[in-house]
Amino acid sequence: MAFNKDSLKIDAAGVADDLAQTILKQIRDILKKGGAVIGVSGGIDSSTVAALCVKALGPKRVLGVMMPEKESAGESEMLAKKLGEKFGFETIKEVITDGLAGLGCYRERNDAIRQVFPEYDESWKCKITIPTNILKKETFNFFNLTIENKAGEVKSKRMPPSAYLQVVAASNFKQRLRMATLYYHAEKRNWAVIGTGNKDEHEQGFFVKYGDGGADLKPIGHLFKIQVYQLAEYLGVPDEIIKRTPTTDTYSAEVTQEEFFFGLDFYKMDMLWYALENKVPPDEAASVLGLSKDQVERAYVNIARKIKATEYLRREPLMVEQV
Repeated sequence: MAFNKDSLKIDAAGVADDLAQTILKQIRDILKKGGAVIGVSGGIDSSTVAALCVKALGPKRVLGVMMPEKESAGESEMLAKKLGEKFGFETIKEVITDGLAGLGCYRERNDAIRQVFPEYDESWKCKITIPTNILKKETFNFFNLTIENKAGEVKSKRMPPSAYLQVVAASNFKQRLRMATLYYHAEKRNWAVIGTGNKDEHEQGFFVKYGDGGADLKPIGHLFKIQVYQLAEYLGVPDEIIKRTPTTDTYSAEVTQEEFFFGLDFYKMDMLWYALENKVPPDEAASVLGLSKDQVERAYVNIARKIKATEYLRREPLMVEQV
């Protein structure tokens, strides 16, 4: 089939039925578990996965765990509860702020931020961003740290590698503690932990190893983000969740996934990635997407580079014989 603007459209009803059957078989027959535990954040991916698990197992065998901390977006809990009410599954809340403080998450991150902005304290909000738009030249060579105080004063600087690595390493405690919390609730019920990452996140490395990458099964790991939206609409995920801008829910200042990692809106990125995988010539993809050939070629290179650079995240632990 020729590459066109609808190349990533799916038969949402058929996909939902197939995934529900797969989830049931994997949990019941392969893992020998009795239900599904999902971290629900009020985001599109976790909401879609929760709806699929209800379709597969029924609402009484699905548990949604909200895991806010002091820097979480306030609307996340409200949306997660609304999702549980819509699909009839239980939601519980585990506040992980104290655990993160005990692990040194905030302290180590703040120390790193002060390497860039000595005046920073917790009265400021912070976030990390990339130069958005991977279609431009030389956009992924550095990361920016932005801080904002209560008066609305905003400061932004390029981060040195040491500070960037420390901020990310400390912030990754959030995803890893959430994973540990999910497994606690799963193990005490003999249920399975369900991953909520889509193909964009899994293949390009937008996840934390042994954090949100840790799960017993990953039902939407093969779906592009724009296909997840199609599935969500079919399943009846609330409009407020579908229309919500995807964020990292990691930093105290709100930052979108596009700003922090992907560098392009999901439609263009997913279509370009599909075109790359299917060896669509750059000039043909450019014509369909209203881009220049050079822009498409830069996107192809960037996506392929991210996949290659994050192979270690998807790799199983190396055994002695693997030399």
